[in-house]
Amino acid sequence: MTTTLEQPTRQLPGRVVRTRSGRFSFRIDLRATIVCVILVAASLAVAVVSIGTGDFPIPIPDVVRTLLGEGTRATEFVVLTLRLPRVLTALLVGGALGISGAMFQSLSRNPLGSPDIIGFTTGSATGALIALLILNLGTMAVAGFAVAAGIVTALLVYLFAWKRGVQGYRLVLVGIGVSAVLTSVNSYLLTRAEVHDAQSAAVWLTGSLNGRGWEHVQPVSIALLLLVPAALFFGRIMSMLEMGDDAARALGVNAERSRLGLIVLAVAMTAVATASAGPVGFIALAAPQLARRLTKRPGVGLFSSLLMGAFLLAVSDLAAQRLLAPTQLPVGVMTGAVGGCYLAWLLAREWRSGRS
Repeated sequence: MTTTLEQPTRQLPGRVVRTRSGRFSFRIDLRATIVCVILVAASLAVAVVSIGTGDFPIPIPDVVRTLLGEGTRATEFVVLTLRLPRVLTALLVGGALGISGAMFQSLSRNPLGSPDIIGFTTGSATGALIALLILNLGTMAVAGFAVAAGIVTALLVYLFAWKRGVQGYRLVLVGIGVSAVLTSVNSYLLTRAEVHDAQSAAVWLTGSLNGRGWEHVQPVSIALLLLVPAALFFGRIMSMLEMGDDAARALGVNAERSRLGLIVLAVAMTAVATASAGPVGFIALAAPQLARRLTKRPGVGLFSSLLMGAFLLAVSDLAAQRLLAPTQLPVGVMTGAVGGCYLAWLLAREWRSGRS
């Protein structure tokens, strides 16, 4: 596929608002703002429905009262202890994957340049498998190994892709190659493990939110509180890099240093998300492009991608729990189905436009 992101040569939509002195200004895009508000409302609605359904159904008004601190002891136990941590983990992990996918797609200028395609998610999975199957470590150590392995994988891809700078297509192609190698390593680790350990690891590799508690919510929430503001702060530099290195340098941007910093931020968010829920596929791939088409912006938007990722993973988790109830599927199975539909739609769109 030879798809590339459209270059932001058009005038950006929205209205520029300046302070009275003219020293500060910001752009308000009404359509993007409405889309973000709708995504927030839809995510909250899905979260409430997900909390209220299950073996112990709770009416939606009771769910809301419990969340506001006015529930009974029974509903507080079910809502606050059993179901709310899982929903929050889905929203946070989906948001992390959405914004990291937007950053990688912007830097590579390719809609296929998401972390699960170019190997960073697979690298995190390799670290987690080493901790699970070889070192027999606990949950927190597994998360640490996943984060460290994701960062090491990103550094290897960056170094292998370096040739007087890092270009988008070279980054994607090298990442796909590294991902293939790491996938074979993961398969080898599974074949050498005991049957019970291999089954547990296989479920983790699919991507699952089953059994998630507050111990999974805290690390990813703290990481996002630190990383998301930094990513939004560098969003303007990312837009300049989309115009090409020469144009970015003409505007005073150190292209390679900025690209490396953005990659580190995106990899950190991908690794934290993978450590919390396993390598959930296709959210990072589909969320930025779906958000971009809804907002009709020339490039991917970071905040809208974050909200779209949170919404997609929350909906996928609700479907994974309820479609075949009482059997609960790993959420990665459902996101894989969503991702397959997305890729089919993308290929059909490119075929109709004559670009593939």
